[in-house]
Amino acid sequence: MLEAFGNGGMPFTGKNRASLFLISLFFMWSSLFSYSCTANSLSQGQLVRDGETMVSRSGKIELGFFRTENSSLRYVGIWYRKISFKTCVWVANRDSPVSDESGVLTISSDGNLMVLDGDHRLVWSSGINSTSVPTNSTAVLTDAGNLVLLAKADADTASADGHVSNAYWQSFEHPTDTFLPGMRVRVNSAAGENHAFRSWRSLNDPSPGNYSMGIDPRLPPQIVIWGQSGREWRSGHWNGVVFTGMPNMIGNFQYGFRLSTPEEDGSMYFTYTPSNRSNLLMFRVLWNGMGEELGWDETNNESTVLQKQPAKECDVYNKCGDFAICNEMGSPKCSCMEGFIPKSPDQWKRGNWSMGCTWKTRLQCGNNSSISVGDGGRMDRFLKLDGLKLPDFADYFSATIGDECEVKCLENCSCKAYAFVRGTWCMMWSKNLIDVEHFTEGGMTLQIRLANSEPGTESKISNLRMIVCAFVGVFVSGITVFLLWRFKDNLKGFLFDDIVKSEELCLDLSGPDGLASDAEQVGGPHIPVFDFSSIEAATNVFSEENKLGLGGFGPVYKGKLLGGQEIAVKRLSRKSSQGVEEFKNEVMVIARLQHRNLVRLLGFCIQGEDKMLVYEYMPNRSLDYFIFDPAKRAQLNWKKRLEIIEGIARGILYLHRDSRLRIIHRDLKVSNILLDEEMNPKISDFGMARIFGGNENEASTNRVVGT
Repeated sequence: MLEAFGNGGMPFTGKNRASLFLISLFFMWSSLFSYSCTANSLSQGQLVRDGETMVSRSGKIELGFFRTENSSLRYVGIWYRKISFKTCVWVANRDSPVSDESGVLTISSDGNLMVLDGDHRLVWSSGINSTSVPTNSTAVLTDAGNLVLLAKADADTASADGHVSNAYWQSFEHPTDTFLPGMRVRVNSAAGENHAFRSWRSLNDPSPGNYSMGIDPRLPPQIVIWGQSGREWRSGHWNGVVFTGMPNMIGNFQYGFRLSTPEEDGSMYFTYTPSNRSNLLMFRVLWNGMGEELGWDETNNESTVLQKQPAKECDVYNKCGDFAICNEMGSPKCSCMEGFIPKSPDQWKRGNWSMGCTWKTRLQCGNNSSISVGDGGRMDRFLKLDGLKLPDFADYFSATIGDECEVKCLENCSCKAYAFVRGTWCMMWSKNLIDVEHFTEGGMTLQIRLANSEPGTESKISNLRMIVCAFVGVFVSGITVFLLWRFKDNLKGFLFDDIVKSEELCLDLSGPDGLASDAEQVGGPHIPVFDFSSIEAATNVFSEENKLGLGGFGPVYKGKLLGGQEIAVKRLSRKSSQGVEEFKNEVMVIARLQHRNLVRLLGFCIQGEDKMLVYEYMPNRSLDYFIFDPAKRAQLNWKKRLEIIEGIARGILYLHRDSRLRIIHRDLKVSNILLDEEMNPKISDFGMARIFGGNENEASTNRVVGT
C-alpha cells in the first residue's frame, strides 16, 4: 500500500542522516536550477509546488496539492479537471500530509517520485528500488488519470488508455479509493491475494478508512465491499459477461468489463472500458462503506451518481440469514426457502431475521449411517428457484450440461445446492446458503437439495397428485385424439415442418438440389456443414474469452479447429432481426464468390434454432476498430489508407462487374470491412446482398435495408 513508502513526516535519525543530507543537497540544487512544471510530464530538476499543477495532454486530468474542507493539511492528488469541484481519484501521501503550503513534488536523484515538506523532509516516495529505475526517469500524467514513472526516452509512449506496460511505477497499481477505466485490478486465487481499494477515513480525511473494495480471490470472482466486521456487500459472481447479482448491469456494462486469462502465477486482471471513451466515469468506495459509480454529465456540467451499492435493504450482506431469501417487494422482506422453517420463530415474527432458517426435514444423505452416499442421494430431491442472486461461498468446476452438476451434488452429501452457468461451469454449495436475493427481473436459477419426503404430508400429497394426474391425463388424451382425427390433414404438414425445420435448411443449403448444384453452375466450391460439437470445442463452448465482438445479427467468436486452423464463428442471435432468408442468402452469396478482397466462408452449422457461419479469421478485426480510436488511428498512415480504399474498391468492382453474378451488397460500412494479418481489406456480411441477373439493371425490394 502507499502508506508503506512514507515515514509519516518524522525527521531522519541515525543511519538515515546520510539520506537526509543527500535529499537536502538535492533540494538546494533543484531550487537553484529547476523550474516549475506546467505540462503533463515532470523531469528531474523540475518541481510541482503547492499551487501549481500538472495537466494531462488533453486537459482532462489534473495533479497538484489540495486540502479538504476545514483542514490546513495538504495532500498530492489527481482529479478530473472538468468537474467544477475536486473529486480526487488518487492521493499520494494520504496518511502523511504536509502541514502547510511549503510542499513540493519532484523526482529524486535515484529516480523515484517524492513529496518533500518545507523542512526538506521526505513525506512520501514511490519507493522503487534504486537499481530498478534509471536516474533519468520521467513522470507522465496520462489522460486516463494514471501517474506513470518511466524512462525519459519512453515518455511519449505512455498510453492514454490506462495501464502502461513499460512503467517502473504507476499510480494505477497503487490505487486509493477509486477504480478508473483502464485500471488493471489484480487478483490471484491461488495465493488468495487481491488488490483492494481503501476508503477515506471520513468525508474530509483522505487517510485509510474502515472500508475496502476489491475482487474476491475466490472463484468465480465477484466484487466485495469489506468492513471492520467482514463483508458488507457483494456484486454476485462473474459469469463471463456481467456480475450476476447486479441485474441493472446487463444493459449498462455488458461489454465493458473483461477478465484476463490466468497467468503463470495464477494472477488475473479485471479491466473496464466504457463504450464511449469520452465519458468520465469512476467507481469508488466511500468513507461510509457505500460503493458509488459516478459519471460526468457534460450537457449540464455536473457529476451524476449513476448507482450506489448497497442501494436497498436486500443489498445489505446476508440480510435474512441462512437458507432465506430477501425480496424487496415482499412483506416481510425475508422468507425461508421452500422446505425450510425459521430457526427461531419468535425472533422471526419480530423482524429479527439474522438467525435464518433450517430444514423442515433433514436430508437422507449423511443423516443415517446405514444409508450409503448413493442411496441417500437418490432419496433427496432438488427444488428449482428462479430469478436469484446466488448464495455466497460457492465451489465450482467446469461443466457443459446441467445434469453433470446434479450428479456431482447427489454424490456429495455435503452439497446443499447447485447452479449451472450455461456453457461454462457448475457451482456447488457445501456451506449454508447465505446472502440470497430475489429479483423482479433477471437473476440466476438455483437448485436446492431437499429430503424426498416430509412426515405426515407426503403420502397424502402423493395420492392426491396421482388422482389428479390420472384424471387430467385421460381428459387430455381424449381431447388430443379427437383433435388429431378432426384436423389430421391440416396438422400433418404443420407438425412435420416444425420437426425437420433445421434439417431442411441444411439440405436447402448443402444438398444436391440446393447450394451444391448452384455452386457447380457458377464454378464455386461445395460448402461444408460443420458439426455443432466441433464448433463448441473450437470456441471453448462460446466462452467470453473467445468473443471478438458483437455484429449486427449476433456475437462473433474466435476458434481453433482440431487441425489448428483459426476461424471466426458468427452466431446468429435468437433475438436478431436476421431471419432464415438472410442466413441462407449470406451462405449462398459468399459461396459463389472468390476474391482476395472478400471474406472467405469456410462453412456453416445449424443446430435447432442455432445458426452459425464459419469464416476465415481476421486478426486485425474491422476497419472501424482503427479509424474511430484516436490512438489506433495513427497506425494507418496515408499509404496504408490508400491501399485499404483501393482494396475495397476492387472488391466492389468484382461484385458489380467482374463476377459471373452481379451482386449489390446493400450494407457496406466500416464495421463490415475486415482486415487480415497484413491489413488487407475484406468485405463481409452479405446477409442483405441482392443477386441480379446478367442483364438486369434494377430490381424491387419489399423492405428498407442497409446503413
